[in-house]
Amino acid sequence: MKKYLLSLLIVIAFVGYVLYQRGTNVISIFNENDRHPVTIPSSLASPVSTSESLPSATGTPPATVTPRPQTGMYKDGSYTGPVTDAYYGNVQVKAVIKNGKISDVQFLQYPNDRGTSREINGQAMPYLTQEAIQAQNANVDIISGATQTSIAFRESLASALSLAKI
Repeated sequence: MKKYLLSLLIVIAFVGYVLYQRGTNVISIFNENDRHPVTIPSSLASPVSTSESLPSATGTPPATVTPRPQTGMYKDGSYTGPVTDAYYGNVQVKAVIKNGKISDVQFLQYPNDRGTSREINGQAMPYLTQEAIQAQNANVDIISGATQTSIAFRESLASALSLAKI
């Protein structure tokens, strides 16, 4: 009888823990160099669009910029990486290069057949995209909780960028 009560207590504690974790909704980003996580509440995690233009602080329309010669390390165009296995599904990305630099990374495929996969990847993909644009390469930090997606993202993007190299 004591064994059953102890087992029941353990199961109740586990269910309570799982329900608590589902309510917190946080993701952690690990920097490979120092291995210290940065935890970001999901309420702050919103997709970042790199194609939107921001209004000027003065209220005047942004100035028109004339195109400059290509100065980056990539050829302009769109380059699609291969489909890469991310354990729970496939990841495939397309790199958009403008003026020799990565201007956008679009997910063509990502694990989204389960609710958990949609939730995790919905939070991780904007960070992966933003970091790749900032770094101008595929060497992005792994996101805890989306490790397999992060690794597959790196592989697909690295292959796409190798096609775009000058």
